[in-house]
Amino acid sequence: MVVRRQGLRDVVVAGIYQTKQARQLQGETSNSLTVEAVNGALADAGLTLSDVDGFNIQIGSASVGNDFAYKVGAPYYWLGRTHVSPDAVVEAALAISAGHCDVALLSSAQAGLYTDRKSTAPWTRPPNEFIETWGLHTPAEWALLAQRHMHLYGTTPEQAAHVAAVVRNNGHINPEAVYYGRGPFTPDDILSSRVVAWPFHLLDCSMTCEGGAAMVLTSADRARDLKGTPVRIIGAAAEQWGPEYTYPPTYERKGLLGRRSADLAFGQAGIRREDVDVLEIYDNFSWEIIRALEAYRYCDLGEGGDFVTSGVIEPNGKLPISTDGGLMSYSHSGGSQSMLIDQVTSQLTQLLSLQTCRFQLGVAGLGQPARLQPDGTVTAGQRSWNVDLDGLPPGMDTELLVESGGLFQGRFLMTPLPGARPTPEQRQLAIAFADQVGAALAASHPVDQT
Repeated sequence: MVVRRQGLRDVVVAGIYQTKQARQLQGETSNSLTVEAVNGALADAGLTLSDVDGFNIQIGSASVGNDFAYKVGAPYYWLGRTHVSPDAVVEAALAISAGHCDVALLSSAQAGLYTDRKSTAPWTRPPNEFIETWGLHTPAEWALLAQRHMHLYGTTPEQAAHVAAVVRNNGHINPEAVYYGRGPFTPDDILSSRVVAWPFHLLDCSMTCEGGAAMVLTSADRARDLKGTPVRIIGAAAEQWGPEYTYPPTYERKGLLGRRSADLAFGQAGIRREDVDVLEIYDNFSWEIIRALEAYRYCDLGEGGDFVTSGVIEPNGKLPISTDGGLMSYSHSGGSQSMLIDQVTSQLTQLLSLQTCRFQLGVAGLGQPARLQPDGTVTAGQRSWNVDLDGLPPGMDTELLVESGGLFQGRFLMTPLPGARPTPEQRQLAIAFADQVGAALAASHPVDQT
C-alpha cells in the first residue's frame, strides 16, 4: 500500500446515499436502513463491498464497524473509532491519505429507538451525573450557553427565531424534508411555540426522526476509474472541548468550539471565508448557528445576532445555510450529522454546468444580481438580454449569479430541483443551454472569454 503525502486534497467523496427520512418509518429497522444506505452509496460510487477496506458503521446507537466488516467478509481492514459525523469523515480522510486504507465506507441509520414520546429522545438524556441529578438534557444544556451569550452581548430570542424561520423554510420547500410543506414560517411563529428551555421555544429546536445515510471515500487516483463525479476534500479538521453532560457547559469553555478547526480547514484549502457559497452548519438549536458563525470568524463575537438578521443567511443571501432544511426540518436521525456532508456533496456533484465569461454592465447594473427569468430574459439592473430556453432540461432550476465590481464575473449555475438526479443526457443539454446564455451575454458587452 502506497503512503500518500499530498494531504487531504488527495481524498474524495466518491459516493453518497440517503434513505427516506420520516418521523417514523413503518416496517423499517436500523439494520434494514443500513443495508439500503450502504448499497446505495456503493452503487453511487460504482464500487462493491469487496472494494472496501475501511469501515465506520453505526446502527442505531451502537458503533458496529468491526462486527459489520467481519460479517460482510472483509479480510483485513482499517476501523474508524469516531462517532459517525463530520469528525468521522475527517478521520477516514486522514486514514486514506496516510495509506491505512484505500476505500472507506461510513454509514449511520436509526429506526425504532425513540418510542417513549412523553420523554425527550433517549440520546438527549444519557446516564451522566448532570442528567440524572439535575435534569440537564440537551436543550437545557445548550440553553445555558445561549443565555450566557445573551447576557454578554445582548443577543435576542427574536434573532435566534429568525435563524429558525430561515432553516425551517428551506425544509418547507424541499420535497425530501420530513417537514416539507409545513410552512412558511415567520420569527413570530417560532416565538409563539411553547418554551422548552429558555430561551428555546419548540421550533428553535431540532426534531427527531428515522432514516439512514452512507458515504464512500477514496483517493483521487482511485476515483478516476469510477463512474461518478467525485468531490475533493480540500480542507478538514476536528476538535473537542470535553465530555458532554459530565462537565459544566460554560460559554467560556464551549463558546469558541470550532474556531481552531475552521482556521485549520480554511488554511488547508487556501480559500477565504467569503469564497464559500453555501454553509451547512450543525443546527441542533437556532442559537447554535449564531455561535458557530462567530466561532468560524464570519463575524466578530457578539455580532452574530445582527449578522444573521442582515439577510446574509437566506437562500438568496451571500451565505445560505442549512439549505435542505437542516436538523430542524430535513432530518435528525441519530448520526445524521453525516448528512451535512452528504448535502454538500450532493450540491457539488449535481452541479450541471459552470461556464465563466467576463462582461461589462452599465452603471445602473453595478452591484445588481442577474437573474434568468422563466421567459428567457436575463436581467441585471436596468439591462437585459434574451436567450432561447429551448433545450432546457425538465425539472431544472436555473440561476445566473454575478459578483459586483466594475467588470463582472458571471457564473452560470444550473442545478436540479430538490430530489432530482440528472442523467448524463440532461447534463449535456444543460451545458449546451448554459453556453447559449454565455454567448448572449458575451455578444452584448464582450470583454474577454475564459
